[in-house]
Amino acid sequence: MELSKCFYSVWLMLCCFTSCVFANSNVEIPVAKNGVIDLREQNLENKIPLKGEWLFYWNQLLDPKNIENGNAELVDFPYSWTDKKNGKSLPAFGYGTYSVKVILPKSRQSLKIAMPDVYSAYKLYVNGRLVGKNGKVSTVADNFIPYWEHKTIDVPGGADTLNLVLQVSNFTHRKAGIKKNIWIGNKDKVILDRKQTEAIDLLLTGCLIMGGLFFLGLYLMGNRDKPILLFALFSIVYSYRVAGTDNYVLHTILPDVSWDLMIRLEYLSLFLGISLFTLYTRYLYPGEVNKIIIWAIGSLCFGFSVASMIISPYYFSQLTNPFLIVMTSCLIYIPYVYIIAYKRKRPGAIYTLLSTIALMPVFAITLLNYWSFIPTFQLLCFVLYISFFFLQSLILSHRVSFDLKKSRIEAEEGLRAKSEFLSTMSHEIRTPLNAVIGMSHLLLKNTPRNDQKEQLDVMLFSANNLLSIVNDILDLNKIEAGKVTFERIEMDVASIAGNIVSGMQSAANDKGIGLMLHVDQRLNNKLLGDPTRLSQVMTNLVHNAIKFTNQGFVQVAVNLTVQTETFVTLTIEVKDTGIGISKDKQKIIFERFTQADSSTSRGFGGTGLGLSICKRILELQNSSLNVISNEGKGSTFYFVQTFEKSDKTLEHSKQEHLPTESDKPLSGVHILLVEDNLMNVLVAQRYLERWGATIEVALNGQEALDKLDVNRHKLILMDLHMPVMDGYKSSMQMRQNGVTLPIVALTANLPDEIEDRVFAAGIDDIVIKPFLPDELYRKVLYHISEK
Repeated sequence: MELSKCFYSVWLMLCCFTSCVFANSNVEIPVAKNGVIDLREQNLENKIPLKGEWLFYWNQLLDPKNIENGNAELVDFPYSWTDKKNGKSLPAFGYGTYSVKVILPKSRQSLKIAMPDVYSAYKLYVNGRLVGKNGKVSTVADNFIPYWEHKTIDVPGGADTLNLVLQVSNFTHRKAGIKKNIWIGNKDKVILDRKQTEAIDLLLTGCLIMGGLFFLGLYLMGNRDKPILLFALFSIVYSYRVAGTDNYVLHTILPDVSWDLMIRLEYLSLFLGISLFTLYTRYLYPGEVNKIIIWAIGSLCFGFSVASMIISPYYFSQLTNPFLIVMTSCLIYIPYVYIIAYKRKRPGAIYTLLSTIALMPVFAITLLNYWSFIPTFQLLCFVLYISFFFLQSLILSHRVSFDLKKSRIEAEEGLRAKSEFLSTMSHEIRTPLNAVIGMSHLLLKNTPRNDQKEQLDVMLFSANNLLSIVNDILDLNKIEAGKVTFERIEMDVASIAGNIVSGMQSAANDKGIGLMLHVDQRLNNKLLGDPTRLSQVMTNLVHNAIKFTNQGFVQVAVNLTVQTETFVTLTIEVKDTGIGISKDKQKIIFERFTQADSSTSRGFGGTGLGLSICKRILELQNSSLNVISNEGKGSTFYFVQTFEKSDKTLEHSKQEHLPTESDKPLSGVHILLVEDNLMNVLVAQRYLERWGATIEVALNGQEALDKLDVNRHKLILMDLHMPVMDGYKSSMQMRQNGVTLPIVALTANLPDEIEDRVFAAGIDDIVIKPFLPDELYRKVLYHISEK
């Protein structure tokens, strides 16, 4: 359907084009007869071509004074003497004189003559006076200088007859004489037409150059797609065809440039332009082209291009006719390729087909004008050229956007695969870590010998360190995927800071350094925020400070900067007397997997993720992590964050008093433990039994359904990933069966990943593996007491 619309549009275009041709051909234009052209009855408001029968003097350079003494013949002007006449043509190298008498109307306005370029130098006399010239006319090659430039010449005022004498010589080109019409008309009209011609040519040239530079920049800046490069080069090369040929606007702008250079560029742009466009098509649709045909066309055009650079203009200008055969073959084959691409639904093929359809009339007009059948129809060609290059730009834009879309989809799939991989690895690493950490805690509670306690501390430290690395990688992945969410709940910042310092005190003592805490006494309210993320940032900063400090102290400070009735701004800083950071390294330490020096990771360990994660977490909360440091003297990491006040003051905070383990608070409580990993069963069972609970184990969800006794069991601890039936389905089935017992999930997955599925299955709470004894103790005790 789209294709039929395209051809319908082209049919309308060709109809308009044909009507224009016939409209022009139906206008009666006077022509010269026997060397005289009578314009007395003509309205010279519009331009009139001075064509018809002119007198021609071969091998005679006659000035107006002795023109009557020459040996003349009548020729059909404009006349190139190398064209065949009566089956014969004159040699290209030579010279001749043209003359005609123009009879003008008696009452008329100021007139101008529009003089085109000739092959390849001329002098024009009007009523015996030299009024224009191009190059240097001569009877010998040594004194001859060629040049092509369009000129407009004033007609002498008051004259009713013009005697035109045109001297032409050629010793460089295969063609000789004059091929284009000389025009006469109203001065303002002639000037306006020339300005319009120059404006159209310059506008189109500018469009091609800017478009070519744009696509060249696109290619150089990273999109190394060959069609983009080839189209950019084609646009830049072909821009010379607009400004440097036909109307020769460029010759008017640069009148002192060598004709030899200009003629070589003219033919080079023609040959090389078609070669580049052919190669562009070859890489645009490699599956649709015949490589032999493409390389044949490209090679011939490239050969013509080389010839235009190394041999004389007389010889390479003779390549035009053979080249027309190559170009015609190209213009037939390329649309065929685009039609095949369209039928195969290649990306952007509809645009390539439309662009080719737009280009066909241009080449038809160019060829017919080259053979002097029709005028140039410059405005129509301008519109068609713009359409062609615009549609080609759409092809490349579509190609780039298609590649970007494809890359985005691949990147999203890669990110999804990475997230799934990290999630799976997290689960697989956390599961055995649960057993390692859990058994270490159990062994430490069994009053080991001092040497055993030291070994267990090392094992527990290493396991916690591995868990910290896994958590950092998962946090970074969530931040990059934009999946980080922040809670807005009540929190006690002073208590959080105190707990962090207490938890890190033993690490500081082991290194023999002080660990101090200062909390501003003006901080009297609980605040609304995310205690987990705040604790994560502060813990990371304190841990880093201790790790990089070998003597002195680490101080944690919570200072109140600004306080209003509803908001509090805190400056939280961690100061140390450690190794410090040089100024040139203070920016890179916040980058992923980066530390200030490669020796740092060897001496102190770590992945270099901690500070990057802290920085990103704070940025997502409209804050920033800053550092002040002097190498060898220590560092201060700080951030400023604003929180909303809670209604509760710190004095009203309830202290949590939990029963001790020795009290056996779970005595008489039957718990159903659903877990397929025997090591994790052992760890959880040992903990719960120490607290007095009675444990029954089910190895999968189906077995849990079979063993569950709502009259005996008070709590269900449910693993989520198990064979036969997983924890989600088992929990959902229990709720459908009317079971109201609290169900707590034991899982190695992160809460954000499973939260929705967990609560949809009717599970009440989550404990993340590897769990600390106190965490499991609090959760179990809470749900038992609620029950």
